[in-house]
Amino acid sequence: MTRPLLSLLTASLLVLLAGLAPARADDAATARSVIENQINAFLSDDMAAAYALASPSIQRLYPDPARFFDMVKRGYQPVYRPGNFAFGRSKAAQDGSDMIQEVIIQGADGQDWTALYALERQPDGSFRINGVQMIKAAAPQT
Repeated sequence: MTRPLLSLLTASLLVLLAGLAPARADDAATARSVIENQINAFLSDDMAAAYALASPSIQRLYPDPARFFDMVKRGYQPVYRPGNFAFGRSKAAQDGSDMIQEVIIQGADGQDWTALYALERQPDGSFRINGVQMIKAAAPQT
């Protein structure tokens, strides 16, 4: 991804986050559980379980669980095989329909990342993952 595009995406995300409110504790806990369950499915190579936690929009883009799994392996390696991860801030849309959950992830190579998960509330009230933006942590200053 080019720097101008990455800067534009980051700026857009910051604008989006500014329009969100802190998430309700029960919604944040539910969102974290969905993310953790998907990460555990990736770690277990359980394609069906990981795919089931993707939103209908993502499933339309990747109508086959194997294609979805392959996309994650190629483009989201820190999510596919994290070293460690911890949950950060969560924000919700004013109407409670969508959430952004920050996850700090250390990749298998030791590189730190911030993964911003977009979660979409489903008609049954559950959340599904509607995308992830990966932001590489800056190298420590020496």
